[in-house]
Formats: sequence, structure tokens, C-alpha cells
Amino acid sequence: MSDTDSFIEEVTEEVRRDRLFATMRKYGWIAILAVVLIVGGAAWREYSKAQTEARAQAFGDSILSALEGEDEAARIDALNAIEAPSSDGNAILQLLIAAEEGSAGRDGDSVARLKAVSDNAEVPQIYRQIASFKALTRTDGGLSADERRAGLEALAIPGQPLRVLAEEQLALLDIETGNAEAALERLIQLSQDSEATAGLRRRASQLIVALGGEPQSG
Repeated sequence: MSDTDSFIEEVTEEVRRDRLFATMRKYGWIAILAVVLIVGGAAWREYSKAQTEARAQAFGDSILSALEGEDEAARIDALNAIEAPSSDGNAILQLLIAAEEGSAGRDGDSVARLKAVSDNAEVPQIYRQIASFKALTRTDGGLSADERRAGLEALAIPGQPLRVLAEEQLALLDIETGNAEAALERLIQLSQDSEATAGLRRRASQLIVALGGEPQSG
């Protein structure tokens, strides 16, 4: 390569470097900003995750502490003083308070609280169904047998998560209202239901025997 060619090569390379540096000076802030945003976004996500976990842990600790009260009244007051971090958490909190109210003999208050949860469209469906189920199974909650039956039949629709439990309660309601034949038929079906737990099938079989029926095998 001649000296002229070498000189031209060096000049060309220098021009390229100058253009690169000029471009970096002009647009380099964009790359820096992108890096800052990426790093900052990752840090914020980690911070938010840590804050959420801390709130959830504090919520759980406060519930455990409240449940250590000496009697139902103390536990109810302590639970009522807790601030839930989310709608899910509040639904769980209300279910716990309702359970304590029921234990304290305040069935009317318990059912009213459970119905408030079950009627709240902002609460996840599973919590609403649990609240409805618990309200319907309180015989001293002020609901008539017909109201309880209608609610339980809605929960016993195929595909519902509490179907088999609702079927069991419907059988008990049949017994309560003097319809032993309907109860026996429902219990026989329940004792063979593949979705029923072993404990539930065992309870169904025991009730079948108590009603004078024959437990079904299979």
C-alpha cells in the first residue's frame, strides 16, 4: 500500500470516528435515558414487590395477633381494627369476623356480614360463594328454609366449586323439613359422587344408615 493510500485510509477512519462521536454527542442521551429507565423500572418493580409482600405479612401477623384474644368479643374488636391491604384481604377478614360473630351467638350480625361479602361485585367469586354458603348454613341467621334452599340450589349447580358441600346441606335441609325420602335420594347420589371427598362420602353413608337406607358401594 502506498503512502497516499495509507494516508487516505487514516483520514477516512478519522472521519468515521468524528461522525460516530458527533452522533453519540447528539443522540447519546437517548441511550443513557433508556438505560436509566430500564434500571429504574426494574428497581421500582422490586421495591413494589417488597412493599406488597411486607403489607401482606403485616396483615397476616395482625390477624394472628387478633385471633389470640381471650374471647369472641375481644377477637371481633381486634379484627375490626385491622385495615386490609386489598379487596381480597378484606373479604377474608370479613369472613373471619363473621365466624367469630357466629361463635359469639350473634348469628344475625354474622349473616348480615356474610351477605354483604356475597353481594359485593368487587370481591372475587370464590369468596362470594364461600360467604353465601356460610350464611345459608346458619339456621339461626334469620333466613327461612325456602330462602336457604334457593341459595343452596344456586351453589349446587354443576361446575360450581362448592357444589358437593351445597348438596350435603340440601340433604340436611330435607331432613330438617321432614322430607326424609328426598334426603335419602340426595345422599345416595352424593355417596357415589366422584367430586366428593372421602370424608363427605363417609358422612353421607352414615346419614343413609341413620335414615334406614342401605349405603351404596362403588
